[in-house]
Amino acid sequence: MISINELAIETFENLVEFSEDFNVAYHELDSGARIIDCGISVTGGYAAGRAFTDICMGGLGEINFRMGRILEVPIPFIEVSTDFPAISCLGSQKAGWTVKVGNYFAMGSGPARALSLKPKHTYEVIEYEDDSDVAVIALESDHLPNGEVMKYIANECNVDVSNVCAVVAPTASIVGSIQVAGRCVETAIYKLNELGFDTKKITAAIGSAPIPPIKNDAKKAMGTTNDATIYHGQIHLTMDAPEIRDYLDKIPSNKSKGYGKPFYEIFKEANFDFYQIDTSLFSPAEVTINELHDGVVYHVGAVNPEVTLQSFGYL
Repeated sequence: MISINELAIETFENLVEFSEDFNVAYHELDSGARIIDCGISVTGGYAAGRAFTDICMGGLGEINFRMGRILEVPIPFIEVSTDFPAISCLGSQKAGWTVKVGNYFAMGSGPARALSLKPKHTYEVIEYEDDSDVAVIALESDHLPNGEVMKYIANECNVDVSNVCAVVAPTASIVGSIQVAGRCVETAIYKLNELGFDTKKITAAIGSAPIPPIKNDAKKAMGTTNDATIYHGQIHLTMDAPEIRDYLDKIPSNKSKGYGKPFYEIFKEANFDFYQIDTSLFSPAEVTINELHDGVVYHVGAVNPEVTLQSFGYL
């Protein structure tokens, strides 16, 4: 069985050794727990954003950047691919762990989730559980975790606190923009899982999304980073599952009743309460599926360049 924590620790160690080259800051607590700041007190960058995304995906993804255009505006894009979609996206990249200790709060993703089994149902569905002495977690937060937080993570993962490794970045940072846009494929896999589709039947996945400009406000950054996938995420899935035709109409984001305006506006109308937002909105804009059993290709959804640029601040 693949160990996503053992794969991710290689990227983490590379960040530690070459922290200056990555524009990140390395910290080791008295307990031996290790933390890499990727955007709180440092600038981070594209190299750190690729490494952060790689850790989020448990070392099972390929991450690349390119320049593209939305209408007439040149914009950077992230491209993500994986040959282990269920494990890398649901078992690792999914932000399925709300880390809350005292006054500290962060959205947790990455391979440590596969040790803590958060949420347990996800790992039952994809039939995966990691076995590792080291736990690597990615935290989306404006603050670095303290010793109490790292001890909590260690306990939940059943590892020694000295073997807990965390990468941390705020949403409103270069790395934050990159790693959230880098969840474009995960959003598609997550949506299908929520619809009850067996994501283990997806054999390969690739996708792209524009990397949004950095905002100076965390809530606005939450809006632009979500809009990157909702309005311009383009995904291609390969699978052996003829039953996928029964799910097609429910996959793209334009089927949501909240679709049509920037996420920040929707978020604000919901009093910044995620639980008041139609969850079907958290989907990619456009999906192409190559179904192998019948040898057919399906295409659903469409990008919305106008809303994307409006969200990003270009219109």
